[in-house]
Amino acid sequence: MRQAHPETRQHNIFEAAAAYVSACAEDDEPRIEEAAGWVSPEALSFGVNELACRAVMTLARERGESPHSVARSLLGLPAA
Repeated sequence: MRQAHPETRQHNIFEAAAAYVSACAEDDEPRIEEAAGWVSPEALSFGVNELACRAVMTLARERGESPHSVARSLLGLPAA
């Protein structure tokens, strides 16, 4: 049975992290605040960390580079 109020459903940490990071990338403050309220700050931090790790690993495979060089490149840091 579907919930009458879908906005009250529970979100998992990975949904929260995906919504939070994408909202940050688009500088969408209302969506940032909404996603940040879905889970505890600790859970959101864990989810964002997991998303970052997976993104860096995926980009490293696609580019044929090390995760270290991809992470530095994404942050605009010089090669180590």
